[in-house]
Amino acid sequence: MAKQTKKVVGTKAVEKLLITGGAGFIGHHIVQYFLEETNWDIVILDRLDVSGTLNRLTDLPNWEAQKSRVKFVYHDFRAPLNEYVTTRLGEVNYILHLAASTHVDRSISDPMLFVEDNVVGTTNMLQYARTLKNLKAFINFSTDEVFGPAPVGVSHKEDAPYIPSNPYSASKAGAASMGIAFFITYGVPVITTYTMNNFGERQHPEKLIPRTIRSVIKGETMPIFAELNSKGKLQGVGSRFWLHARNTASAVHFLLQKGKAGEAYNIIGFDELTNLEIAQKVAQFVGKPLKYKFVDFHKMRPGHDRRYALDGTKLKELGWKPLVDFETSLKQTIDFALEHPEWI
Repeated sequence: MAKQTKKVVGTKAVEKLLITGGAGFIGHHIVQYFLEETNWDIVILDRLDVSGTLNRLTDLPNWEAQKSRVKFVYHDFRAPLNEYVTTRLGEVNYILHLAASTHVDRSISDPMLFVEDNVVGTTNMLQYARTLKNLKAFINFSTDEVFGPAPVGVSHKEDAPYIPSNPYSASKAGAASMGIAFFITYGVPVITTYTMNNFGERQHPEKLIPRTIRSVIKGETMPIFAELNSKGKLQGVGSRFWLHARNTASAVHFLLQKGKAGEAYNIIGFDELTNLEIAQKVAQFVGKPLKYKFVDFHKMRPGHDRRYALDGTKLKELGWKPLVDFETSLKQTIDFALEHPEWI
């Protein structure tokens, strides 16, 4: 096989970034960020399944001007990367492994699919990474859900034990564990990240914020997951920390420069809001009333946790902070949805 060489701009070689799941929600925001903030070339590896679409990429405001820097390669991660795929990828300096099956309800219906996509798929990517001579970092994306529910007042640090509550979070715990094992065993420069609830433009309409926007616009009743006692009395409403996907992209870029192989980092927003508070803010920005009803999440979604929380001290002390605050991010997301209803 002929050796691929780096493209050179002036006297400096251009880095190549491989993003798995680059046509997904967080993935396409990362593509946009790196097109705007770097001169790197990008190759996207994706199978375009239930949550991926190239329309996210072609809708980016800088796509026409920058698309020559992006290459798309199709691959189903449940299979090892064969020579036909690796030849098209060429020489890679960084890997961001985002591709995963992510929906809790679907994992309950088909747990083996999540094992294949997330554990087997991640292992296949790590096996490929072992063959790369110029790989500087492999960021393995995980989730706050691997740690299980967080009691009020508790935020999980990076070294907290995994206590997954459902097949989705268990499969992500397995994927993260494989990344740690490949660093220790083979020296693959794996950095593990745990992220919290991401939101932003072009998110899948099943997610809370786009679903609430649609419900408010149409005047429909929005179900709010909560904890109800045996008499149907409200015990508490689910809460999350929220972060715009562009902030996640900036954290990833920061970690490629400042992160240390073998380490894990929590990427979090600093605003904890209940699902009801989120829905109320959406309605306020849309300018229409919110109709809602509380739904017991234990009955509707077995294995669903009421509260997740991560401690962001480690990344903050390293020097990173979100680029855009929550209120501004939410308003921009809603304004986009109102102007582009095809995405909700």
